[in-house]
Amino acid sequence: MVNLQCSPDLRMFLCALYAPVCTEYGRMTLPCRRLCLQAKSDCYKLMEMFGVSWPEEMDCNRLPDCDESYPRPVDLLSSSDSTESPISVQRDYGFWCPRELKINPEFGYSFMGVRDCSPPCPNMYFTREELTFARYFIGVVSIVCLSATLFTFLTFLIDVSRFRYPERPIIFYAVCYMMVSLVFFLGFLLEDRVSCNAASPGRFRASTVTQGSHNKACTLLFMVLYFFTMAGSVWWVILTITWFLAAVPKWGSEAIEKKALLFHACAWGIPGILTVTLLAMNKIEGDGISGVCFVGLYNLTALRWFLLVPLGLDVVVGVALLLAGIAALNRVRMEIPLEKENQEKLVKFMIRIGVFSVLYLVPLLTVLACYLYENSYRAIWETTWVQEKCRDYHIPCPYQVESTSRPDLALFLIKYLMMLIVGIPSVFWVGSKKTCFEWASFFHGKRRKDGMVNESRQVLQEPDFAQLLLRDPNTPIVRKSRGTSTQGTSTHASSTHLAMLDEPPSASTSRAGSVRSARSKMSSYHGSLHRSREGRYTASSFRAADDRMPYGSMPRLNDQSQSRHCSTNRLDSLSRHGSTQRLESQSRHSSIRDLGSAAQAVLGVPGNGIHRVLEEDGATA
Repeated sequence: MVNLQCSPDLRMFLCALYAPVCTEYGRMTLPCRRLCLQAKSDCYKLMEMFGVSWPEEMDCNRLPDCDESYPRPVDLLSSSDSTESPISVQRDYGFWCPRELKINPEFGYSFMGVRDCSPPCPNMYFTREELTFARYFIGVVSIVCLSATLFTFLTFLIDVSRFRYPERPIIFYAVCYMMVSLVFFLGFLLEDRVSCNAASPGRFRASTVTQGSHNKACTLLFMVLYFFTMAGSVWWVILTITWFLAAVPKWGSEAIEKKALLFHACAWGIPGILTVTLLAMNKIEGDGISGVCFVGLYNLTALRWFLLVPLGLDVVVGVALLLAGIAALNRVRMEIPLEKENQEKLVKFMIRIGVFSVLYLVPLLTVLACYLYENSYRAIWETTWVQEKCRDYHIPCPYQVESTSRPDLALFLIKYLMMLIVGIPSVFWVGSKKTCFEWASFFHGKRRKDGMVNESRQVLQEPDFAQLLLRDPNTPIVRKSRGTSTQGTSTHASSTHLAMLDEPPSASTSRAGSVRSARSKMSSYHGSLHRSREGRYTASSFRAADDRMPYGSMPRLNDQSQSRHCSTNRLDSLSRHGSTQRLESQSRHSSIRDLGSAAQAVLGVPGNGIHRVLEEDGATA
């Protein structure tokens, strides 16, 4: 009769009859006669059809004459004092996992310290309307962050050689947060299909949070999200290390680049070890708010050791190295006399580093503050939830609850916002006129494999700032342009020229340019000074006089192709006749004659290596 569900009151009546409420020893309560008669009348016709009679022990006349739902309030009262409250908790029974939240033992789930139990899904704290709003909010922010980091990465692919150490880690940092935003965007599309286990009404199972690695899609989302989150923070620390090496011990770009293998081993190895450890410990948890899978959402131990500790160490180490590097640059600015324009460039670069670091540190510190807040109040939130739902789940209620609190949705929205927005500062670093020029050239199909980046830097008058901040002033600068080589370009001449890079062409510089053009016609067979990829005067191309363009103008493609052909022929025929010796004498003589007193001002300055700082992209600063 129970399986046929002939009466909605039959199950409750049988439970009340065969398993009655027992409030004290020796006292038993029975269901009301009205409940018995209702169940019997509903099932009478079905019982008569199958030839089943109503059992004698279920005779309704033996039950008390009342019409109340079972159990009645009087049944819960003590016989000694019937005026006290019927419901009072006398001791703490702890958390009992409701039947609806039970999970098969082979999955290894746990919730609030109870094994084979899982939190309800999609979320135990918020309503459906709040979760829908939060999901769309996270989806929009993830799209913005994905667009920004993807733009940074594509800008790098257009000109790979533009971003060298110490700023190369910014590209890998952007790639990491591009993957993080991509995972959150997938979580927005998937909703709770991956982060939650489906409900099973036939087995009295509600929808619960996915835990462990048995769900392959959830495991994959966790691996990508956690790995790249940790890798992004490690790449930021490596970025501060490269800045420190460039500013304090004055390492060159080539010296730092030799450590690139070590940097990659740390940046990808440490997050990999942490990810594998969490997989082995089966600490993966579904996030009903964002739709992804992460760690530390319900397990406080995993939150402390796999999120708070690694991110906290990254912040401490990165800030210490960053402050040391900025202090070294400021000491250089105060102690070494530079021209006013060069002083301004150095200050702008220091401001640029500071702003970029603040744009990263503020979101990361906010995320850490949210994690600390969750770690402090998670136990109170869970106790409040049990107190509110204990009667619905038919489990013991908490004993002597001192304080109750529910989490605010704004806290979680801020946490997800800062986890995603931390990748956007990479756009701040690559955004410049140079970037706009490269993208415009890319879309208009005007980019060529040889020399296009050099031309863009000549037109915009922007020296390459990817070179390192400081260099030993006694070390000669050797540059290799595409197809030819240069040697012996003096540090003093290049530093003097860097001081004039961003100045508009004046009358004096115009006259100097005409002198250089005339000299170029006379000595085209022996090599002439021109701007190389880093903005220095070298003798790398041996261009003819017709190849010369006015200061700051865009050369035409036809002239360049003819110039290149002519230069190549002359280089083949004349490079054997001692052009290197002529280059040294002519370069030194021409630099002094063209630059005049500016060269004298720089030649007397100790530590001319600081002028490498002035190779920064002026428009970017």
